[in-house]
Amino acid sequence: MKYFVVAGETRRLDEVTRAELRGDFIRCRDGITHYELTGPADGEVVVFTGSLTTPLFYWDRLVGELHARGFRTLVFSAYGRGYSDRVRGTYDEALFVRQIADLTERLNVTSPFHLFGASMGALVAMAFAREHPDRIATFTLAGPAGLQPAPAFAFLLRSETLGTLLARKLGSKMLDRHLKHNVRDPQLSAVLTAMVRESYQFEGSIYALCATIAAFPLAGREALYGQIGSLPFPKLLLWGDRDEVTPISSFDKVEALLAPTESHIVSPCGHMVPYEEPTETALRFAEFVTAARKESSR
Repeated sequence: MKYFVVAGETRRLDEVTRAELRGDFIRCRDGITHYELTGPADGEVVVFTGSLTTPLFYWDRLVGELHARGFRTLVFSAYGRGYSDRVRGTYDEALFVRQIADLTERLNVTSPFHLFGASMGALVAMAFAREHPDRIATFTLAGPAGLQPAPAFAFLLRSETLGTLLARKLGSKMLDRHLKHNVRDPQLSAVLTAMVRESYQFEGSIYALCATIAAFPLAGREALYGQIGSLPFPKLLLWGDRDEVTPISSFDKVEALLAPTESHIVSPCGHMVPYEEPTETALRFAEFVTAARKESSR
């Protein structure tokens, strides 16, 4: 797919615009990453990997809860999202794994950290953990992707000519349709849509979204789940009972493959458990980490 800009992408990410934007920025191997490292300076670090469309602001409600419980948090926008660079390249799994590795190393997050992935970010988190199991203290997934059918149009987007044409014409509509199914509560859904759409005013955003759908393996990831299930770090699985993006019907299969230490179905809740139910998510996570600490000290 060729790089393109669509109507509505009226701003460019550069030093001038970034100086006016929230968050911090650091250059990694593939481009500039937009991040925030906040919370108690002596707290254990939790690193978050987000979904197909969301910027780092997605985690705001949850990180506030975790700061109050003594955790330090590292949130970032994946390439093509938030205020991170719109990379003109292949948006495959390796790109997003490198981003986590680069960011944590450059910020000196060297001790084993808690890794938390949601939706597509769950797949990125698993791919990172598979390569760097010694860097993981605990591992949490919420509404994980990977077992649902691939988008029907994904193979069309892989064509340089046809894919570029379809992405330019239909990319914004695909984004809007996707956002409608993420959150159960209409008010929270409206806030999320505005948050995501604000980031999509920057050049190359729809290109990055469609290039990810084309190159990132979003389906058939049973083997990856099984590989993570065989690793020894503690695992927590959270899932909304009314998830319409990664339906709860996959829960039993993921539980069998992942072999989590703990698993919880959050009710009533849609696809975005950390965003929709931050207090319950923080409580479950904190209790899980406390139990993991006690188990490791035996």
